[in-house]
Amino acid sequence: MDPKRIVQEGYDDLGGRFRDWNSGSEEARSWFTDEILQRLPAGADVLELGCGWGPAAEILGDGRSYTGVDLSFEQLAIARERLPGATFVHADLTQLELPAESLDAVVAFYVFNHVPRAEQVPTFERIFGWLRPGGRFMASLGAGDTEDEVQEDWLGVPMFFAGFEPDVNERSLLDIGFEVELSETRSQLEEGEGEATFHWVIARKLTGA
Repeated sequence: MDPKRIVQEGYDDLGGRFRDWNSGSEEARSWFTDEILQRLPAGADVLELGCGWGPAAEILGDGRSYTGVDLSFEQLAIARERLPGATFVHADLTQLELPAESLDAVVAFYVFNHVPRAEQVPTFERIFGWLRPGGRFMASLGAGDTEDEVQEDWLGVPMFFAGFEPDVNERSLLDIGFEVELSETRSQLEEGEGEATFHWVIARKLTGA
């Protein structure tokens, strides 16, 4: 099992169908986007991990320097067509190399539940290194004790999932050196998939860390 290949091929196969499925009203994303925007100053350097077809790119990049990263060629193609002026990069977020203290914010919607468990904390550590003092990691994480697994039919394609319970996520961030400003679990109904629960976090790199 190659989790990265499963995720990439799954989202490539979904193409525009994922955008159509993902375009509906979503209370949790809207609430969290507001929380993010309250903390993003004008001119901030913002990186979005797992940007997909770019639903958040325009608002995150408004008056800021924005870069979106994704593993799926097809989702990035849709994002580039929607927002030709934005910067989108094809990369595996767990292997991304960036200069230390080069970002003010790292944002991620619904991508860490596709990252193998063994790679989640090391990725949090890399994010901590990319952030300037006072910068924030703002993301939805898994909310269940989910061992690495493949769901054979998720929206019609195989998909990889993994995650930890909220207390484990929070402890990992604190151990790295983040200050957790927001930690909240919210559930939502997903069309054709039933209820899904995510752990929404905002973690700040302390000044002088």
